[in-house]
Amino acid sequence: MKTIDESRLETDVAYRFGYLTEFMGFGEEDIAAIHGAAEHLAPLVPGLVDAVYDKLFNYDVTKRHFVGKQSGYEGEVPQDLESLSVDHEMIQFRKQHLGRYLVTLVSKPYDEQMLSYLDMVGKIHTPKAGSVSLDVPLVQMNALMGFVSDALIATITDLDLDRDTKIKTLRAFNKLLWLQNDLINRHYC
Repeated sequence: MKTIDESRLETDVAYRFGYLTEFMGFGEEDIAAIHGAAEHLAPLVPGLVDAVYDKLFNYDVTKRHFVGKQSGYEGEVPQDLESLSVDHEMIQFRKQHLGRYLVTLVSKPYDEQMLSYLDMVGKIHTPKAGSVSLDVPLVQMNALMGFVSDALIATITDLDLDRDTKIKTLRAFNKLLWLQNDLINRHYC
């Protein structure tokens, strides 16, 4: 039986990630499957991004987080929910971020830099990083991750891949999204 330092899980993100990847069995074969899906998923990223923002804009509790200054955005800021549309310049800026996130998942090595990036994805949705006024409740983050997970599963299911590759890819993304979700949740403790 392996001994795990539980207090270290809360203070050392690399240790936490190592424990989680080992526990879930997320390894090189999963990373290869994720990277192998890149050429199939890349053309579909804009549609996935649009679907995410369409969903976020269907609810006041998720749309409200896009009113006000967004970290890194320098253009015109919407004043209220009614003046904010998915075509707004700031939302186009946010969509580019989500698109780069999805591309990063399927193209970059899973090293310390990736771990820092995945951890920051969780942190920037809290006042701990990015905009101090941005504080997306955990329930909204979990809803978003559930939607993204389902959208990716549906997309991968429709890819023209052999059965074995499709199963490996689905399982790899499932593990990855659980890892990402943990790195989001840890910033809410």
